[in-house]
Amino acid sequence: MPYLTSAVLGAALLCFAYLGLRARRADGPLDDYVTARNSQGAQTLGLSFLASSMGAWILFAPPEIGAFVGPLALAGYAIGSSLPFIVLGLYGPAIRQRLPEGRSIGEFAEACYGVGVRRWVSLVSVAYMACFLAAELTAIGAIAALLSDVPPSLVVIGVALVTLLYTALGGLRASLATDRWQAWLLLVLLVLVGGVALWRLPEMPAGAALPSAPLGNSLSVALTLVIAVTAANLFHQGYWQRVWSARDDRALGQGAWLGAGICVVVVMLIGGLGMLAAMSGIALGEPPIPFFALLAEAPAWLALPALVLAVTLVASSVDTLQNGIASLVVADAGKPGLSIGGARLATVALMVPVVAVALQGYSVLRLFLIADLLCAAIVVPVLLGLWRRMSPLAAVAGGIAGMLGAVVPGWVASGSLSAGLLAASFPDSIPTLAPFLGALLASTLVSLLIAWRRPSHFSRMPRSAS
Repeated sequence: MPYLTSAVLGAALLCFAYLGLRARRADGPLDDYVTARNSQGAQTLGLSFLASSMGAWILFAPPEIGAFVGPLALAGYAIGSSLPFIVLGLYGPAIRQRLPEGRSIGEFAEACYGVGVRRWVSLVSVAYMACFLAAELTAIGAIAALLSDVPPSLVVIGVALVTLLYTALGGLRASLATDRWQAWLLLVLLVLVGGVALWRLPEMPAGAALPSAPLGNSLSVALTLVIAVTAANLFHQGYWQRVWSARDDRALGQGAWLGAGICVVVVMLIGGLGMLAAMSGIALGEPPIPFFALLAEAPAWLALPALVLAVTLVASSVDTLQNGIASLVVADAGKPGLSIGGARLATVALMVPVVAVALQGYSVLRLFLIADLLCAAIVVPVLLGLWRRMSPLAAVAGGIAGMLGAVVPGWVASGSLSAGLLAASFPDSIPTLAPFLGALLASTLVSLLIAWRRPSHFSRMPRSAS
């Protein structure tokens, strides 16, 4: 069985590599390598948004939230997962108009506020994507250990190397090409694995009821997830690349709404499986993993398509992250910037520490939450950059206020600054609303106040007239 599993996983990865390499432009310029500028239609963008966002996390987080908190919190997770696409779909045309040759969120920040803000934004973006990469590769190692006898390190290295092969050689076009196929494959596999697991679910007890935490707790979790996931994903350079890869504004808008709509459905459905697992009374494991608890009740053969599903999920998100980090490094390298060879080398170099962390099997949830909080503290000042009154002072002050605002709730509650700092670092790896809400409100209020009182005279690109 280990040989069959290894062969199937190897075949899937080789197919992804073939699709990615076939789409590459061997003689294309660096700009095409990192943006595939003005080339992609709505369907490709929609499937790409879906595939690049649907990592292995959907097999863990939504089912657990559905099983223990209930449908309201799950809806918050689904909305938070899809809202960044909608924001970029609505906001993207203005970005494209004012920065038609742009390539990254860092360039957008510099055009709005200058080099200093660009460096900070780029650092946060890379830190978030590195955490995301480490989490995805760690997750596929854990899933391989759970569902097969294949050495987890072999799967981790295999996914990292194959995705690195086609993204380093093919750039964004390779990622977009594989995303289309990976999106359809993961939808088919989700239906197969989820359907068979549901079919073999034990009969519901007579008094079974939907999992439901108290309303206040459910609302708190839902709002936390909306803020955290939306803010973090708006610093995902892979999504920003797709703003400029869209054929036109209409394709960007339609693709964003398509990806967001399917994303909501997928998160709700797989979270619903977690709710059904909890209602059925089956043992959810320790720590609880409702989706995989369902597989324990299903036929043994289902483990193989479930593992292929996990590899597809991880490959589709990892290739986007790899290309996103490389494009951010290239865009921030100055003008004329790195060559394509330099971009490929940067992609390889950045993967070495990420794979090293993933092979340790650490829990990266706490790092994820800290990165999410950093994003929540500066996301509003960054997105306000197209408002003509915004200034570098307003953006920087808003970002600092956001970071202080994350600490204040714990500080006030405990009377201790150190306790406030500890609470904002999520010591129990549990997302809590107060730091995120404090960061978002403080950054927004301070940015708006300073922009209103001291409007900007800084201008590097045309701004909106309103």
